[in-house]
Amino acid sequence: MAQKRALVIDLDRCSGCDSCIVSCKFENNVTLGNYWCRVLAMGPTGDYPDIEMYWMPVQCQQCENSPCIQVCPTGASHRDPTSNVVLIDKDKCIGCQYCLYACPFGVRHFNEDLGVMEKCTLCNQLTATSDGNENLADTADPDHAVPPCVHNCSTGARSYGDLNDPDSGASKVLAAAQAAGREIHFLPDKANALPSTRYILSSSIAAWKELI
Repeated sequence: MAQKRALVIDLDRCSGCDSCIVSCKFENNVTLGNYWCRVLAMGPTGDYPDIEMYWMPVQCQQCENSPCIQVCPTGASHRDPTSNVVLIDKDKCIGCQYCLYACPFGVRHFNEDLGVMEKCTLCNQLTATSDGNENLADTADPDHAVPPCVHNCSTGARSYGDLNDPDSGASKVLAAAQAAGREIHFLPDKANALPSTRYILSSSIAAWKELI
């Protein structure tokens, strides 16, 4: 079965600290003004004392039916043959920005200095040979078994792994959430892109909002 690598983000735990943004920019040398990961404040909404709010980390959703790949005229946007992660080959990218406009989630960015498109790659350069379990005894470098945004998340809100592997870190978090009856969400998908990223948000914390 093909791999389905993705992030699972527990919004009940996310504190909006932005450590994922800092980790991403540091590891990938993301240029000033560009963000491969953003954290949006959802709220506050309601009337005192019934106020609710949560934080929404947003990055490439690793869509199963990726519009960015479909519109790319050069094949720069593609899937890694090993990890099945959506990537950008900067040597093939001509900076046409078709993928930017095709992405329904606004998570691609144009690097004006290089004239190419960029986005979150799940740090494929580090994680391609891992399975999303940073506690594996045979992992040579446990820090690199998961993306830095996951490893450095101060509240443990982010999990990573192959959703088709029940033993991956992400799958275990999802299974536990489902067993506890917690609500699992996707970003609104009007393009039938089929995003892989899952968000966990309990209704006792806040109501899920469709805007990102």
